[in-house]
Amino acid sequence: MPLLTVFTPTYNRAYTLPQCYESMRRQTCKDFVWLVVDDGSTDNTRELVESWMREDNGFVLRYVWQENQGMHGAHNLAYATIDTEINTCIDSDDFMPDDAVEKILRFWETCRDDQTISGILALDVDKQGNVIGDAFPDGLDRVTGYEIYHKYGLKGDKKYILRTELTRLYPYPVFPGEKYVGLASKYLLLDKEYKLRLLNEPVCIVEYLPDGSSKNMIRQYFRNPRGFAYYRVLCMQLPFASFSFRLRNAVHYVSECLIARNRRWLHDSPCKGITLLAAPAGFLLWCYLLREYRRKT
Repeated sequence: MPLLTVFTPTYNRAYTLPQCYESMRRQTCKDFVWLVVDDGSTDNTRELVESWMREDNGFVLRYVWQENQGMHGAHNLAYATIDTEINTCIDSDDFMPDDAVEKILRFWETCRDDQTISGILALDVDKQGNVIGDAFPDGLDRVTGYEIYHKYGLKGDKKYILRTELTRLYPYPVFPGEKYVGLASKYLLLDKEYKLRLLNEPVCIVEYLPDGSSKNMIRQYFRNPRGFAYYRVLCMQLPFASFSFRLRNAVHYVSECLIARNRRWLHDSPCKGITLLAAPAGFLLWCYLLREYRRKT
């Protein structure tokens, strides 16, 4: 039984999946499961993956499908399906260095018995091999994701490899008519009780495509305001968060409530004092986002 599942959420990305698939075939260690989570694709994704399942890949290839729920809904299905000890997500427009699985499993063997960690945090790189944002500083070993970004000030996406039993603890909420909830909400909730071990090696090669969510964030704000507000509420409630972090998220919370036309924004806030303080800046942010949204649509 493999220890690792690499899962790939996908929606109408049959044109990018072959690059990801070929990177799975090139892995120096084949002791893993590749799980393709089809979030309601209407292209030829199913036929493509089923053709690969008939090939001798050397690894276990699984495929699951659901009606379209957005990235976070696809993650929910993945975590409900995975039966290996750890897992990591490689997006449909990304792929893995040839030795990524080998590096993950070798490092995991050194720390898997430590029940105070939720998993591993590793690096993402671009196609030229440049680290996305910052590498981990020397001497840093056991931290939370919050500390990485808000205590040590590191930049750029990092790759989470997590214990599967823990990823099931906090399913992402699904809001009718919306397709986005910040994936980091799960990681922040895990930060309340667990640390991460740091693997200062690249395990994912990232490509940001024009149709990716990171390239269309302002549209996402207007299409999914309740999902964004959920994330901001969670951030305001974190017991270890700094005042400036909570205030910044309260500003975004106010703007997202205005987008959602939620007149109960103050009543629904878990931190009413800081939300009142953030209200003027939240209104100005809403005005800016509205102008940019209208300009781009």
